[in-house]
Amino acid sequence: MKIIKTILIIAVLLISSSCSKDTSDSKTKAINREKQEVAAEKAKEKADAEEKAKAEEARIAEEKASAEKAAQEKQEAAKQSQEELAKSLGLELITVGRVVDGDTIVTSDGRKVRLVGVNTPESTTRHEQYGKEASNYTNSKLNGKQVWLQKDVSETDRYGRLLRIVWFNVPSNDMDENEIRTKMFNADLVLSGYAEPSTYPPDVKYSDYFVKFAREAREANKGLWAFGTQGTTKGDLDSSSGNNGAGTSTSGNTSNGSTSGSGSSTNSSSESFQNCTEMRKVYPNGVPSTHPAYEARHDRDKDNWACEQ
Repeated sequence: MKIIKTILIIAVLLISSSCSKDTSDSKTKAINREKQEVAAEKAKEKADAEEKAKAEEARIAEEKASAEKAAQEKQEAAKQSQEELAKSLGLELITVGRVVDGDTIVTSDGRKVRLVGVNTPESTTRHEQYGKEASNYTNSKLNGKQVWLQKDVSETDRYGRLLRIVWFNVPSNDMDENEIRTKMFNADLVLSGYAEPSTYPPDVKYSDYFVKFAREAREANKGLWAFGTQGTTKGDLDSSSGNNGAGTSTSGNTSNGSTSGSGSSTNSSSESFQNCTEMRKVYPNGVPSTHPAYEARHDRDKDNWACEQ
């Protein structure tokens, strides 16, 4: 009987142990399955996030490419529009190779250009007050820069230099005063007191503006006007000038390094002297090209001033 009882106890224990093991295995499997499900969910969330990030990157890249394309198209359209406007105004884009003086430059392809309608003090063959400052100013503004050239009427002067207006930027209206003030270098020279207006027909398109700007600069004692109401070189506002500040010139003389001209060498002088000795008896200091007594044959150094001492 004891033996049977013992056997029964052992059997119960074995069965109980087996049931506990099965229960433990079930729990472990459930825990592992839960972990797997969590891991799978996280992996799915990560994959979804990566896919979303890639889609966002693709969207941003597409928008960027679209914006760049639109900007390029806009830039090309603006460039084409500017080129068309420049063509309609007769503007030529050039690069300034070097600056000769305040009112003369040389293009990168070797063409010498004389600025129309203005005259800066001399700083090369002879020196006038404020000449070096004017030359340095032009150099700082134009040397190595791309600018637009515009012809008035004359192509060249008698020295073969191109006669041109220089624009920093293409104006939408080349007769608008505000654009002339802000975009034209010839006007900038006059407004800043580095040049006097110097008009030679037929190149008179902007002469009235230049005279107006010069009067503003003179009233403010800017630059060369600080040396007196006659400035420091020849120009339309000189009391001895045939222009008398009217914005046009009665002389057809062309320039050398100091004044601009239309290319004609005809002199409309009403006075004539046999030589400089005779002229100096009347005009001790000689005469400028705007004077009725000026004759090219008395201007040996071609500085547009005859018989100077």
